[in-house]
Amino acid sequence: MFNPWFESDSENDIGIKAPKIRKKQLEQYLKERIGNNLTLLLAEAIGYQGGHFTGIPMTSERILLGKLKHKSLYPELVFTGITPQRTSKVSIKPEGFTEPTATVVWGYLVDSGLDPNNFILWNAFPWHPYKPDKGMLSNRTPSEKEVIMGLEVLKSLISVTGVQQVIAVGEKSKKQLQGTGINAKAVRHPANGGVPKFREQLSAIFGV
Repeated sequence: MFNPWFESDSENDIGIKAPKIRKKQLEQYLKERIGNNLTLLLAEAIGYQGGHFTGIPMTSERILLGKLKHKSLYPELVFTGITPQRTSKVSIKPEGFTEPTATVVWGYLVDSGLDPNNFILWNAFPWHPYKPDKGMLSNRTPSEKEVIMGLEVLKSLISVTGVQQVIAVGEKSKKQLQGTGINAKAVRHPANGGVPKFREQLSAIFGV
């Protein structure tokens, strides 16, 4: 597994300062939300196209770099207190990595008129699990043992930020919460044709 806030991706990072950049961006993202009426959207694990390089779950570099403004996804939706930075090498993805799930989730918040500052995006396993034979630019399902490790972090996050409700994004995330004492609603994951159901179920929860 890869911890984006304390480890360097020697093959794909821009340099040794990359973890510090990602950590700073996560801190700013959370700082601007603590104290709000918060809902936590919980997916399974960080992916290489999202939090691996931004430090923020379900958030891609293209959003932070303003490359998705044509979809009304602006960097200011994520945070405003510091200047967003990429941490992947420009030679790998000139416009930065983009993650389909990130685009759908942020797009829904914008389209529905919900305030993004009232949401924290997180993962049941908050680090990036990858396939050793394929390298960092791959994803894998976290093991049961890994998920248990991640849930302790989740409980701490909920306590520190004052999250009011948790919504599991996908069956895997919902299953990971079973027996943890965390009361959560669940919606369809947007992958594999699930976007309409994802949007419909969230709209039903928020009445929008």
